Amino acid sequence: MFDWDETPELNITPLVDIMLVLLAILMVTTPALVYEEKITLPDGTKSTVMQKIPEIEIRIANDRFVYIKNDKFSIQEFPDNFILFAQNFSQETTRVYIKADEQLAYKDVMFILKSVKQAGFVHVSLETSG
Repeated sequence: MFDWDETPELNITPLVDIMLVLLAILMVTTPALVYEEKITLPDGTKSTVMQKIPEIEIRIANDRFVYIKNDKFSIQEFPDNFILFAQNFSQETTRVYIKADEQLAYKDVMFILKSVKQAGFVHVSLETSG
């Protein structure tokens, strides 16, 4: 028989547990979403020419010779010759890149770096293959 006075009890605990798990998943995955908007940039005017920042590239070979463009110096005579070479460049804006062979001693590379810094150059970088 059916009892009309009986009131059913709803157990919502499993529903709340499922909703909390779904909310946690949503909160974890939302920051990982990346929205990429496709934009088309307008064409700029080509009347303005940007001035290229001058660069000096110094290469140090395994035989301890230093190359600047087509000039070749030994490590001992590099500092004096670099000061003469660098007179045509601005020490504040010119970028100097040093590429050294991996077989060279650390002190040789640091000697060249110190010589470039003593010549007054501010932006000096050591380059690697990676």
